[in-house]
Amino acid sequence: VPLVESGGGFVQPGGSLRLTCAPSGFSVSWLYMGWYREAPGKARELVATITTSGDITNYSDHVKGRFTISRDGFRNELYLQMNNLKPEDTGVYFCNAGGTASDPGQTWGRGTQVTVSS
Repeated sequence: VPLVESGGGFVQPGGSLRLTCAPSGFSVSWLYMGWYREAPGKARELVATITTSGDITNYSDHVKGRFTISRDGFRNELYLQMNNLKPEDTGVYFCNAGGTASDPGQTWGRGTQVTVSS
C-alpha cells in the first residue's frame, strides 16, 4: 500500500484530531499531496491539498479555518490537523498523492475513519 493513514477515531463536537499519512517508496516532497473524505452516502470530496514546495495550500470551504494540512520531509509524513470538529466532518479520510489543487492523483491510501458525535 503506497499510502498509510492513521489517527482517525471518535471525537465529540468541538474536539480535535490529527491525521497522519505515511508514504511508502516516495517522499512527501516529490508530489502534490492531499486529503479527501467520503461521508456515508456521499461522493468523495477534497478536504485540503499542499504543493511540492509546501508553501501553497488549498482547502475546501467546509473546513477552511478549522483544518490545517502540513508535511514533514524529515519524517516523510503528511498531516491533517482538524480542530473544532463538527458532526458533518464524519467520514473516511483518504490520503492522496500526485494530484492538483482541484483533482486527486491516482495514488490513494485505504483511509481512516473519523466520527464526530455527541
